[in-house]
Amino acid sequence: MRKTLILTLLGAAVAVSACSGGGATPAPATAAPTEAASMAPSASPMASMEPMASESPSAAAMKDIVDTATEAGTFKTLLTAATAAGLVDTLKGAGPYTVFAPTDEAFAKLPEGTVERLLEDPEALKAILLYHVVAGKVTSDQVVGLTSADTVGGPAIKIAVEDGTVTLNDSAKVVQTDIEASNGVIHVIDSVLLPPSS
Repeated sequence: MRKTLILTLLGAAVAVSACSGGGATPAPATAAPTEAASMAPSASPMASMEPMASESPSAAAMKDIVDTATEAGTFKTLLTAATAAGLVDTLKGAGPYTVFAPTDEAFAKLPEGTVERLLEDPEALKAILLYHVVAGKVTSDQVVGLTSADTVGGPAIKIAVEDGTVTLNDSAKVVQTDIEASNGVIHVIDSVLLPPSS
């Protein structure tokens, strides 16, 4: 009886050892897909949604385009103009939007009195501001593959890339890219874009 008990215990020990030995083999197999999945987002659009799900708390904490621009502190003129043109609610909307945002310095490069005159003409101001907005979220890696982009205002912006610098309409340079917002993305430009009709 005692001998049988010892043999049973030995058999159990061997079985446990075999199980743990067998369990070690599949472990790398499950680890490999995890590694592959973490590398996949750049290759697969479907996989790229997975990081978003895991990062959703931070995505939810992101501010919209208007609040992001306000927080940056370098777009005061743009925000004043958006308010005067009645576009704040639009830029706080669901989007997504891509905004080529001129800095305060960019507005300062306009001829003296231009901003003041535009602030008194909401329709002209609105046309100019919407010429800086593209429907959809267009990140910098997508922008460099384009030669033009249709704007919400109507006319297309011409895009050229040379030596890693993106220039819009042969005049405005993109000086900072991919400022993420909850409803789109902001690319900072150093000059104000004027629609062809202006």
